[in-house]
Amino acid sequence: MTSEALQAAKAYRWLLKAVKKHIAQEDSKRRFKEYVTEEFRKNCTLSDLSSIRHKIKLANDYTFLLNSVHHHQELLFSYNIAVDRSEEMKRILGKSAASVGLQLPEVYQP
Repeated sequence: MTSEALQAAKAYRWLLKAVKKHIAQEDSKRRFKEYVTEEFRKNCTLSDLSSIRHKIKLANDYTFLLNSVHHHQELLFSYNIAVDRSEEMKRILGKSAASVGLQLPEVYQP
């Protein structure tokens, strides 16, 4: 295997790991993973070395973007900056209630 092929495989693994970790909804995750796989398979026949390197760099950059956006959102949550914190608050309240032996009631969702 050439070094570009190894770099492409590494970029592909990292991108799929980032998608699995940071994209929440199952249906869109499946579609996004299919899109990533399709793009890598479509470009596996490239012979121009500069275009191969460009595609690998693009995959690495997008992986970095996914990880950075997730990290940024976690920082916003930790500093209590105005973002949607309803899920975070439910988790904190659930932990607090469980520590004294109580449970939060289930909320009706029509």
